[in-house]
Amino acid sequence: MSAAAATLLVELLTEELPPKALRQLSDSFAASVVDDLRSDGLLAAASRATAFATPRRLAVSITDVLAVAPDREVVERLLPDALAHDAAGKATPALLGRLKKMGRPHLASGYPDAWDGADHLYVASDGKGDYVWLRSMAKGAGLMPALQGALESALDKLPIPKVMSYAGPGGYYNEHKFVRPARRLVALHGSGIVAVRVLGLDAGRVTSGHRFLSRDDIELASADAYAPALEAEGKVLPRFDERRERIVSELEAGAAGARVIMPDALLDEVAALVEWPKVYTGGFDSAFLEVPQECLILTMQQNQKYFALAGGNGRLQNRFLLVSNLEARDPEPIIRGNGRVLRARLADAKFFYDQDRKTRLESRVPRLAQVVYHHKLGSQLDRVERIRAIARYVAARTGADERHADRAAYLAKGDLLTDMVGEFPELQGLMGRYYALHDGEPTAVAEAIGAQYLVRRDPGEWAENPTGAVLMAADQTETLVGIYGIGLVPTGDKDPFGLRRAALALINAFEAFGAQARARGVSLELELVALLQFAASAFPAGVLSASVAGDLEGFIFERYRNQLATAFQREIVDAVVDIRPPLNEVPSRVLAVREFRSLPEAGALAAANKRIGNILRKSGAEAAPAIDRSLFGDGAEHDLFAAVQKLLPVVHRHVERGEYTEALRALASARSSVDRFFDEVLVMAEDPAVRANRLALLRGLAEAMNQVADISKLAA
Repeated sequence: MSAAAATLLVELLTEELPPKALRQLSDSFAASVVDDLRSDGLLAAASRATAFATPRRLAVSITDVLAVAPDREVVERLLPDALAHDAAGKATPALLGRLKKMGRPHLASGYPDAWDGADHLYVASDGKGDYVWLRSMAKGAGLMPALQGALESALDKLPIPKVMSYAGPGGYYNEHKFVRPARRLVALHGSGIVAVRVLGLDAGRVTSGHRFLSRDDIELASADAYAPALEAEGKVLPRFDERRERIVSELEAGAAGARVIMPDALLDEVAALVEWPKVYTGGFDSAFLEVPQECLILTMQQNQKYFALAGGNGRLQNRFLLVSNLEARDPEPIIRGNGRVLRARLADAKFFYDQDRKTRLESRVPRLAQVVYHHKLGSQLDRVERIRAIARYVAARTGADERHADRAAYLAKGDLLTDMVGEFPELQGLMGRYYALHDGEPTAVAEAIGAQYLVRRDPGEWAENPTGAVLMAADQTETLVGIYGIGLVPTGDKDPFGLRRAALALINAFEAFGAQARARGVSLELELVALLQFAASAFPAGVLSASVAGDLEGFIFERYRNQLATAFQREIVDAVVDIRPPLNEVPSRVLAVREFRSLPEAGALAAANKRIGNILRKSGAEAAPAIDRSLFGDGAEHDLFAAVQKLLPVVHRHVERGEYTEALRALASARSSVDRFFDEVLVMAEDPAVRANRLALLRGLAEAMNQVADISKLAA
């Protein structure tokens, strides 16, 4: 082990690690080792860590690691000075006992004026009182014991999906538990071995290269030689990101002008399966292209980890790219073998598709009575009937075709009983669309079935599929009301039924319905609480909580609040969400409040509104039912009354037109009247009639000011 600062390398060589967990395991391992060594003072300010992860190893390299951490000053608070010393300034038994317990009884004899690095007592205040403090110099940690502890801690903290028990060195009498059996441990500081031991393995300097393309043993001269030696001698690219980048580069090169369909999750998984990636091109019979391309793509991705290719028209090609862990002089056997396996998979998909089309979608629906949705909520057929009722309700209030909405809702879950969805649950809805088209259902019905799960679709995209928006909204509403209503409410990070996602989906649907209504020049008739109440009425009596509609309204608005708070200041969001306006109007109101806040009058009006709210709240029901102008005492009251009378119809008109920015801008004209009123008028006058009249005037002003949002939330 090097005595000076040098690069530290730690590598744990294992059997093949779970590919979907590899990146997370690597990040956790590297971060934990680095954090522990830094807390021990062994890393320099310039130290840099590099994580390595392949299917068979977790490793981290850290530059500028010290062999021994510098000694460091330690300050410890002992006792209040009043307990540590008597009136004469001598040490009390309490202090003497404390020092004896610490092995430093001699320190009570004196308090030197200056610290010379030795143990030292002194009196100082912590801001609340005087205390006796002990200042000492702690010896710096050595790398070997610090790394031993860091490794043990890092392995304990790994997010291991499932632990394996295996026999370590010495056979079954030496059993270990880890994510996969560990075979070697490398720990080098510079060119020296750090003598640590974990999982029954003693650290050395020998690692292993590629399982097939390299010799098994590669002796590392130093920690810095790790990555170059593995690449040159071991045929291993140890850095995960570098391997992933090479895969992407080779995929794009092998596409020959086509577009590679390469989702991030698949790229990550493939990068975790290979140490020396090589891309080859294969093909399959064009007859399989008769199967919906989503089925073919999913078959290639999920079953074989292949990358599909699409032409310029977006249609799938009968070619694919595979990433092999072997670089072969003649890749033909590899390509031929993978092609043979894929043909069998595609034949299964074609068989499922052909068989499914022999039975009409509508004839499958009655069989949903045999599929349990939830033991408290009945079967999937019961759920279908509820969704149908909700879909008709929504369609009638959004301008959509009720017949199409009802038909789409009836057929929506029919594909759950098809072979294709049984094999690939991810294709729910999508396969229903294909089968509905095959059965001759109206295009609007089929498209709605295909879009029912697109909960994150941009609201504007629903314009061409209004029936789909209705079906999606009905489906999510039924889920929210049913699951929430039987008490399965999300807690913490647990949301097994996806109610938070369903709430955001319903918000998305309302935004789409609002946009469609504006395009037709009408107001949206669909209202959130009424929808939730209607949905609750579709369930059997006594099944759901009596307060489910009101509870869900709060839940949905809270989800909206959290979503908007990622893009807007919290007080702006609160100003709108707290008054619970029509759900589809929330975005435009938030934008209007943001613009209003930039006006020079905004701060004063927000503060005045907050003051008005406090006065009205404290006064209870004292405000008069109507304003009596004869009770006005001076010009300020007349001035404010005139401003309110002028303001109310203007604000009402703008709000009715959805012109929320203009409505808030109109408030700026009232600032001078509001300021004058509070400067010159005592609201809580002794005369009850005058007081009630002034409160009524403020109530009218609050009504004008808070139609778009509660602008008091903007007050500093």
